[in-house]
Amino acid sequence: MSLEKLPFQLGIHPINWVGEDVLEHGDFYTYEQVMSEISALGFKGTEVSRKFPAAKQDLKQALQQHGLQLTTQWKSVLFSDPKRHKEELKAYREHAAFLKEFGCKVISTAEIGGSILNQDPRRGQDETDVKRLDEEGWKYFVEGLHQAGQIAKDNDMDLVYHHHAGTVVEQPEEIAKLMDMTDENLVSLLYDTGHGYYGGNDPLTLLEKYFHRVKYVHLKDVRQEVLNQARAEKFPIRKCIRSGMFTVPGDGVLDFEPIFELLIKNNYSGWALIEGEQDPIDHNPYEYAKKSKQFIQDTIEKITTSDKTKHS
Repeated sequence: MSLEKLPFQLGIHPINWVGEDVLEHGDFYTYEQVMSEISALGFKGTEVSRKFPAAKQDLKQALQQHGLQLTTQWKSVLFSDPKRHKEELKAYREHAAFLKEFGCKVISTAEIGGSILNQDPRRGQDETDVKRLDEEGWKYFVEGLHQAGQIAKDNDMDLVYHHHAGTVVEQPEEIAKLMDMTDENLVSLLYDTGHGYYGGNDPLTLLEKYFHRVKYVHLKDVRQEVLNQARAEKFPIRKCIRSGMFTVPGDGVLDFEPIFELLIKNNYSGWALIEGEQDPIDHNPYEYAKKSKQFIQDTIEKITTSDKTKHS
């Protein structure tokens, strides 16, 4: 099976070129170079980068020029603080209206209360531990998500919650709690292989358990030796990224074959974006993306060939 015949659409995140959490990574890139390389690799879907034009019309023109479709843009929320709900929901409405203009179907959403990544504005830059939510925090967090999910629905989109390293939803019990406490009609899941593994989840088990909630996918791999060192020496998440813990599918320790098998078998039809999130000086984004795309193609051919053999 070719990539074009997959039930889902394969894209790539510009974070492979330009870091969003580690700002020195790829800061020298222009949006023109990033977009032209994504296009040259044959990808049609991408998310927003901090280097992309901020003005709506300029962004539309740039995407059109390179034949690219915008899939979503991350939206931080601070719903665990009820005093902030009004301003947070106002900002969410504006974000939804912006993404709707580009034909996006999902809004990537993550709580930053207590986080050390996409920083909780109430915390100092030198803090290294996530402040886990108490029961009251969870209550307000879920209330806010439900309201944001309705805003997404009103704009013909879905809120996809991004479980993410360095935030209050990253570990198996936190993802389970979020899924249990939220209305599946209002809150879907952004399934991320790399952030899932970093958070102590088995990526395949996570996908199997919540496939019915998954409406968007990030495909990220992990270098085990860096993760081991990070755990032993208690690296904060930005140091993990700077040390090269994350990489593209096919270059790390994760087994993607059963993940792709499950996505194909269950006819997952949304976007799946390749993410590397590593220093582009040490790991050329174009070359890594090219190799990863080939790895995914080879993996899918292996799955479909195996299926044919089983049924012959």
